[in-house]
Amino acid sequence: MLYLIMIFKTKREGMADQITLDELAPGSVCTMVDLTAVGALGQRLMDLGFFPGAEIRVVRNAPLVDPVELELEGYHVSIRHEEAKTVEVEVR
Repeated sequence: MLYLIMIFKTKREGMADQITLDELAPGSVCTMVDLTAVGALGQRLMDLGFFPGAEIRVVRNAPLVDPVELELEGYHVSIRHEEAKTVEVEVR
């Protein structure tokens, strides 16, 4: 068990710049690294253009938190924060 914990900590330490999309403030620019959503949600996000290497800019958050407006590959898309939690990004 100790071996697994050490591997997890080592892997997470190397990913200090990687966070999820819902943690970013408006004006932030990032690059998508991974998508952890599965099933219909994962397919929907991929159809919207969420793929590794895509450049994403956070435009704004709605006054009551949801949704978050993003600029993705030249167009604007709005998603819920719950959906944004499944998108791992690397901040520039």
